[in-house]
Amino acid sequence: MKIQNKPEFVLKRSEAYIGVLIDDLVTKSTYEPYRMFTSRAEHRLLLRQDNADRRLMKYGHEFGLISSGIYDKVQEREKIISDSIKLFDIVKLHARDVNSFLESKGSSGIDSTETISKLCKRPELTLREIIDFYGPGQYPEVKALLSDEIALEQVEIELKYEGYIKRQFEMIERLERYEDTKIPLTLNYLTLKALSTEGREKLNRVKPRSIAQASRIPGITPSDISILLVYLRN
Repeated sequence: MKIQNKPEFVLKRSEAYIGVLIDDLVTKSTYEPYRMFTSRAEHRLLLRQDNADRRLMKYGHEFGLISSGIYDKVQEREKIISDSIKLFDIVKLHARDVNSFLESKGSSGIDSTETISKLCKRPELTLREIIDFYGPGQYPEVKALLSDEIALEQVEIELKYEGYIKRQFEMIERLERYEDTKIPLTLNYLTLKALSTEGREKLNRVKPRSIAQASRIPGITPSDISILLVYLRN
């Protein structure tokens, strides 16, 4: 990117494990050999091996590393996933029709109606079993989904863990505000006497690019961050 005189590219901690790894190496004064444990990533529910193409292929295509043909297939799959999730949020199954099926799977019956999305959250049921039960014929979205095993797996994961995934996205949204608050690389922290002594030394050594990155430096206190925010806003 530098050779092409284009803006720098930085993967966020919420986008890729390598984003976590690089950020840790920069902010945590890691001098010994570093191993990236997946448990150290705060958004590890989103950083799964099964959705790497959904997270990162757009960048590969943008930088000319992924052909349009391959990228178009990923976008087609993304549409199938999105359309299926929307459909399963509104299609409801009636108790009189579905209870015998639920009981055969060791699952409790329902009182009136329930959406496919909610039924899929039951650990004893799989999405394919539910689809096979009510029949895919009437919905073209379901036909498209059944023709793509990868898309089917992604939809099932999204539905079963919807609540947890939603909470992680909400957390990312809150943190993004700090990621977007940039700090000039030319800032001389040693002149900011309101900062703690440790804060001045560590910030001056690391030279974080954003408030979020500064907050992850060991030894940087909430008070130091508040002082930085006041300084940047003035």
